[in-house]
Parts: sequence; structure tokens; C-alpha cells
Amino acid sequence: YNYIFIISVLRLFFTSVNRVQLLGRVGQDPVMRQVDSKNPVTIFSLATNEMWRSTEGETNQAGDVSQKTSWHRVSVFKPGLRDLAYQYVKRGSRIYIEGKLDYGEYVDKNLVRRQATTIIADNIIFLSENVREKS
Repeated sequence: YNYIFIISVLRLFFTSVNRVQLLGRVGQDPVMRQVDSKNPVTIFSLATNEMWRSTEGETNQAGDVSQKTSWHRVSVFKPGLRDLAYQYVKRGSRIYIEGKLDYGEYVDKNLVRRQATTIIADNIIFLSENVREKS
């Protein structure tokens, strides 16, 4: 009986999940923007690295380590967190982010419709020892 109830509750509350966890280094100092007279947003980029060892059948010599860097656009809307991110996140900082994926469209300066993927952060953990306030 208890198992059926638990499964029913899980189905009700977890019909879908949009959750992202990233650990990486900040690529640029954050900027704060206000779009369409809405609440401001802090924006910065985050680099994550994926490393793997090649196998003998690949072009690299056996045991060579390959690396791929991925860049992520991070937006912080949450008022307290947005201000902390703007004040303390800096280029080169190592941070951990939790949030969700957001897909959007915009029109660039050449009037071409573009798609953008953004991480909407709702939690940031500062991992660098030299976190300091911007001057």
C-alpha cells in the first residue's frame, strides 16, 4: 500500500525535470542588464571541460588525453543572488552552478533570427579562494 502511494505522489510531482549542474571557470566578468523595463539580470559565461583518454583505434596514440571545452551563457534573475553574482563573480573564478535550461530566440543586428540556450542559475557556490568584491 505505501509503495503505491509513493509512486502516485512521485508521478504527480515529477512529471518532468529541467535541472542543470555545472562546475567550471568564469570566462568574462559579469554584466548587469535590464531588458524591456523588467528586473535586471546578471550575465556571464562559464567554461566546462570534458576530458577522455583515446583508444588504440583512434588517430591519437593510445592513451593520449583529449579535451573539449564547452561555453555556457549563465543568467541570474533571482534578486539576492543576481547582486552577489555581479559583485563577486570574476573572470577565472571557479564556481558551481545549479539551475535550469532555457531556450529562446532573438533577432540580431542584421535582422537574422537566432536561437540561444541559457542556464538560468538559482544557486551559485564560489569555489575559488580569492573571491573578492569588485572595486
